[in-house]
Amino acid sequence: MNSLFEYTDTLNAPYEAFLFDASKEVFPVRAHWHYFVEILYIIEGNAIVTCDEKTFNLKEDDVFIFPPSSVHAIYTATYGPLRFHVLKFDINQLESTIHSSETGNIRFSLAFTPGMPKTEEYLKISLQDRSESDRDRIRNLFDGCLRELNGRSFGFYSITRSYICELLIYYLRIRRELGLSIAETTDRRDANSINTITEYIDEHLNEDLKVEDLAKRCNMSYSYFAKCFTELYGQSCKHYITFLRLCKAENMLLFTDHDLTFISQETGFCDCSHLIHAFKEKNNITPHQFRKLYAGTGM
Repeated sequence: MNSLFEYTDTLNAPYEAFLFDASKEVFPVRAHWHYFVEILYIIEGNAIVTCDEKTFNLKEDDVFIFPPSSVHAIYTATYGPLRFHVLKFDINQLESTIHSSETGNIRFSLAFTPGMPKTEEYLKISLQDRSESDRDRIRNLFDGCLRELNGRSFGFYSITRSYICELLIYYLRIRRELGLSIAETTDRRDANSINTITEYIDEHLNEDLKVEDLAKRCNMSYSYFAKCFTELYGQSCKHYITFLRLCKAENMLLFTDHDLTFISQETGFCDCSHLIHAFKEKNNITPHQFRKLYAGTGM
């Protein structure tokens, strides 16, 4: 419960696929983040998902993409059944290129970045709005990934990779149909020196984190680090630290019985009043109201 970070084995398990049944698993899925891209496909029921500071409603036949390093959680929107596919993968290991006469060569790692827009147009696909053949095609891709990774027959990683590439190309084609940019980030070598700094931030949230000190850890000046961080993660480092602290506070309110004094200390706030002020600014309710409304309800 101390960390929001979820370890992913990019070397030995670059692809993961499983079916999630809310009636059989620990639910709701607490706020967490990892370096993989994660895609949900709702099979049955309705869900509420959070991605960084945005909230989205999902229904049957909706597909939703969590970009790498995004803080996300999953709740049920009703008291009925909820089942969905989960597909997780290391975007950097796909090493695929999309060729376009209009945009040139675009690598998947540039189209799916931590800083990509967190809007419904970019993250969600409603298959109910697509043709029956498209719905069958996407279902078969998710089923195929699950089958290959569970069966582990000869060449299963290669086939899984091809299914994921097809799914991502389908997604990018829809984005282009809507006139949306599919690669707003250029290839930056400097990003490699800060793309793991969020893991350090997560591990030290209860300490007095200063952006100046984080910049030094990356061997960058304060101004250059701040610029690179905002370009990579779509928000300032200071704002990101506060956001992670509030996500951790929400987890503790939902899944523990600790009081606000303890929670404020564990999440790096000066005292209860600072936690309450920041929490209310983000959620429009106090921590006490949040716990009373949502703890144990599945949201």
